[in-house]
Amino acid sequence: MRLGLLMLLPLLPLLLLQPYPAARALSYDPTWESLDSRPLPAWFDQAKFGIFIHWGVFSVPSFGSEWFWWYWQEEKRPKYVDFMNDNYPPGFKYEDFGVLFTAKYFNANQWVDILQASGAKYVVLTSKHHEGFTLWGSEHSWNWNAVDEGPKRDIVKELEVAVRNRSGLHFGLYYSLFEWFHPLFLEDQSGSFQKQRFPVSKALPELYELVNKYQPEVLWSDGDGGAPDHYWNSTDFLAWLYNESPVRDTVVTNDRWGAGSICKHGGYYTCSDRYNPGHLLPHKWENCMTIDQFSWGYRREAELSDYLTIEELVKQLVETVACGGNLLMNIGPTVDGIIPVIFEERLRQMGSWLKVNGEAIYATHTWRSQNDTVTPDVWYTSKPEKKLVYAIFLKWPISGKLFLEQPIGSLGETEVDQAERWVSNPALKHSLHTWICRTAGPWTATDLDIFKAQGHYSGVASSVRSSDAL
Repeated sequence: MRLGLLMLLPLLPLLLLQPYPAARALSYDPTWESLDSRPLPAWFDQAKFGIFIHWGVFSVPSFGSEWFWWYWQEEKRPKYVDFMNDNYPPGFKYEDFGVLFTAKYFNANQWVDILQASGAKYVVLTSKHHEGFTLWGSEHSWNWNAVDEGPKRDIVKELEVAVRNRSGLHFGLYYSLFEWFHPLFLEDQSGSFQKQRFPVSKALPELYELVNKYQPEVLWSDGDGGAPDHYWNSTDFLAWLYNESPVRDTVVTNDRWGAGSICKHGGYYTCSDRYNPGHLLPHKWENCMTIDQFSWGYRREAELSDYLTIEELVKQLVETVACGGNLLMNIGPTVDGIIPVIFEERLRQMGSWLKVNGEAIYATHTWRSQNDTVTPDVWYTSKPEKKLVYAIFLKWPISGKLFLEQPIGSLGETEVDQAERWVSNPALKHSLHTWICRTAGPWTATDLDIFKAQGHYSGVASSVRSSDAL
């Protein structure tokens, strides 16, 4: 099987400016106009790739979806009703799953080692999903949290400590604003959100608690429950987060802060789950997606074909970064805290690819063209400060020749340099050889090779020097 191959094109002066400068010490008002003017901390755009982790009580039934409770109790979907009738006694309630959420084999250090091996630069853990169960000992979620029930452990703290002690990953937390069946939210909802009992007594205190206690550098909000941002008091909270919180200089936030805010307000845009527009956007964005195509949480009934292949995942990463986005790739651990081997394999495969090709991903910028107009499955990134443009090609042409339309060479200044990448297995060593090309206009690279070693895929790179700029 063949994976993405990258071509490195060092070009003379590119005029791109860094579009996402580091946050400055400014004061922000609790208005969207002011909050949206905050520059996104530079680390996030440079990171490009993160890992999402969906874990909670929904991992106990581990069937169908992390929306299990809603589909079973509210929508009464037949397959969920049948699952409960076939596997649990009459009268069994969703809350009864809490004590079964043991996290018996959860080892934060082991998780971090796997995450680090993926090549990701940040991780986002679901601190609380729509079911309301918190993975820390929330003072505002009595007896429905991981310290009082189930694991009897502060999962958030254990992972935070391991991330910061064992890796260079940025630590982030997901938090669902609403809860499906919380009586205070349902009461507010029945009154068209004219009262704010739930956010005042539950959501907002937990948000402040999370930030002050665990200092996440990504705060991934979700689940507005159809309520507007003023119901959630989002702008006041974000003003505090940006002005006074312990992470005010480094934290990044997304766009899910109330009905109508998505893809419009916030630090970076997510727009929708699995959002991948395939073209350049004027605002920093993130493609949050799942390795399991049908669920964010772990599913015991998943089939092999339900999981994206490493080729498909690399394609997602390359397309996303070429269009200015970050990729947030999701995994779902089992109820006992194990990262399933298929997720671990995908993470390590991605890490192997990034070891070779990461130069064309990390800390790159978009180029004047996102993809090639002649050859399909060729995507471009750039590093203007180094006068480099990268062409990442996902398929090798049947003809054996790669034609690139977008880079424009100049007579006497364009050349293809020989470059080498060696596989890790000495018995399978191969090198890359290219022709030297000194003609102007669209150019051709030939005699490139791609190889597989020990089950891991590696790409190879060649370079072109050109006076092409924008």
